[in-house]
Amino acid sequence: LTGQQQEINNLIQRKIAVDEENARLKNEFSNLNQKFKDKSQELKDTEECAQKKEEQNRLVIKNLEEENNGLNTCCADLINDLEKLRKQEAQWKTEKSGNDARIKNLETDLTEAREQMKELRSICSNLSSQVAVKQEELSQKDSDVIKAKKELQQLQNLYRQNIEHTAQQAELIKQLQALNTD
Repeated sequence: LTGQQQEINNLIQRKIAVDEENARLKNEFSNLNQKFKDKSQELKDTEECAQKKEEQNRLVIKNLEEENNGLNTCCADLINDLEKLRKQEAQWKTEKSGNDARIKNLETDLTEAREQMKELRSICSNLSSQVAVKQEELSQKDSDVIKAKKELQQLQNLYRQNIEHTAQQAELIKQLQALNTD
């Protein structure tokens, strides 16, 4: 009886252990089932999100393709503009080359003109010195002329006086001759 009682106790303990294990497994199953439902919902949400993303991606691709077409047109226009600008650049380079040559010639002419200006300034300086000397001489001559005019005036006055004196003497001589004749 004790052996049977012991066996029953063992069976009861095993049953309790199995029940606990069963309860634990049910709980775990319930948790896993909930996780499965959550994951299923998450998967569904993810699939919906993926579909939305895919739709958005299609729209983005479509927009990008349209934009790409626009950009290709724009690129073609820019390439045409670039070609025009290159031709214009070549023309400007040719013109610049001609202008550079003209500038070089003008610079040479300017250098020569500056040299001539230096020579002319030197000549002007010499001439100015000569003019100053000549003005001094002219001033001296003007002074001499004024003196000469005064002397001439005095001589003319003396000459007039002399003529008058001579006329008086001639008159006196006539009178004396007349008196002598008488």
